[in-house]
Amino acid sequence: MEDLIQGIYTAVVNGNASGVKQKIQAALDNGVPVEELLNKGLIAAMKEVGQLFEEGEYFVPEMLISARAMQSGMVILRPILVEQDIKPIGKVVIGTVKGDLHDIGKNLVSMMLEGAGFQIVDLGTDVAPEKFLEAINTHQPDIVGMSALLTTTMTNIEKTLRYFEENEVRNGFKVIIGGAPVTQKYADEIGADGFAPDASQAAVVSKHLMGVA
Repeated sequence: MEDLIQGIYTAVVNGNASGVKQKIQAALDNGVPVEELLNKGLIAAMKEVGQLFEEGEYFVPEMLISARAMQSGMVILRPILVEQDIKPIGKVVIGTVKGDLHDIGKNLVSMMLEGAGFQIVDLGTDVAPEKFLEAINTHQPDIVGMSALLTTTMTNIEKTLRYFEENEVRNGFKVIIGGAPVTQKYADEIGADGFAPDASQAAVVSKHLMGVA
């Protein structure tokens, strides 16, 4: 059983999507509990991928390939997790703010968060404050993630935050922000709960906000 889980772990770290799918199916066929495949196979592997990125061993392309391999496994596991009522560690509504059409960074953050055990509601790009609010009311997230790649659209992060306050929902979740022009100083100034300079740190910060090591 440990060999099967180790095989999944290695395939994710190496970015081998077809290997991940084959090994997950083999493990399920051999009766390995789905929770073990998720935690010891996919989530543990993505944690190592994040560490390799932090250490400069992996760069964005490698992290992206590993994240896609992880997602290929999640496609198989997700329906089983839902069926068995296995809860994620938290729910995240994420999107690129109004006026900004960039999504590569946001997509990688979404995948890294899913790889850390979060349920993701991805609103895409050019997300107006009203659309964020609608998703918050519908999905009741633990965390709302907002990104901007341009200095001209970065101001819409603060505008969206103020909109949450005006509609009296701000205290119901944590807000994490990121993107090329975004800094910890800006996050502090506008009252965001967290800032991440990259996708790997986004997973770490989000887990910290949830009180999960």
